[in-house]
Amino acid sequence: MTADPTALDPAPGELPRPAQRPTLYFVGVTTGRSSIRTVFPRWAQALGLGDVPLVGVDLPLHAPREDYRRIVEFLAADPLSAGALVTTHKIDLYAACADLFAEIDPLARLMGEVSCLAKPDGALVASAKDPITAGLALDSIIPKGRLATAPADAFVMGAGGSAIAISWYLTRPERGADRPSRIVVTDPDRGRLAALRRVHDELGTDVPVECRPIDGAPDNDALLAGLAPGSLVVNATGLGKDAPGSPLTGAARFPAGAVAWDLNYRGELVFLDQARTAGVREHDGWEYFLHGWTRVIAEVFQVEIPTSGPRFAELGRLAAEVRR
Repeated sequence: MTADPTALDPAPGELPRPAQRPTLYFVGVTTGRSSIRTVFPRWAQALGLGDVPLVGVDLPLHAPREDYRRIVEFLAADPLSAGALVTTHKIDLYAACADLFAEIDPLARLMGEVSCLAKPDGALVASAKDPITAGLALDSIIPKGRLATAPADAFVMGAGGSAIAISWYLTRPERGADRPSRIVVTDPDRGRLAALRRVHDELGTDVPVECRPIDGAPDNDALLAGLAPGSLVVNATGLGKDAPGSPLTGAARFPAGAVAWDLNYRGELVFLDQARTAGVREHDGWEYFLHGWTRVIAEVFQVEIPTSGPRFAELGRLAAEVRR
């Protein structure tokens, strides 16, 4: 790998150059700032992948449909493009490119989003890893059985692909009583709320899921104030990383015993500052980052990566040593 991990990244608005060796792509908004740029070379060495470049492709939020299609067409046609992890653009890219995929896994089709593009037999396969990685990260944050001990809500701000995955995981019937009393999801985009609503209507969950359109952070403050003690409060908006700020105002009041989870692990992390000031337990998105990337790498390169135990802990240690 080159000393500059972003040296192979295309300029904004341009496609990557045809790969000279098997290459993994990262489609996001500010990919050059992600810890994966320094983590991936260490993981590639530890996993025996060889000298595999990681190339970042940055697009603005809600980019034009043609931009998503150009990237997916490039990945499908370039024989040495091994696959890609998609963040932030998961719903938009799926909506723009569903007809370009040779295969779509059931979760991606259900949730209308794609976080992983792989080419196991040369043809481009779209899959949704968020339902898996969100569950793995949640289980590390909320001890098993905690939601069964007292009625608590889940409040998810933002209705993108991660919010769909989190709400899906929390409502799974196999969790039994270990589920929130209700899930409240907010977003200014009514279309995104409708997409999340469609997923739950199709699944027929018995956990109430309330989709609330909002005009701004004060609306989130008001809903936060009505949550039960011990509720889970999630920033799934991207604010604090992809854009500045927080989905809450400085006047927001967390319920007693709340758990605040920001899906971001880098950036301003204003939401976590607010939670810390309120004295509630807070978690960033580092565990989500680890599971998200390792699941995609396992799929793209067809390698076995456990989700726990010494091997996973070693990958976590390697990542933490160079975390940006």
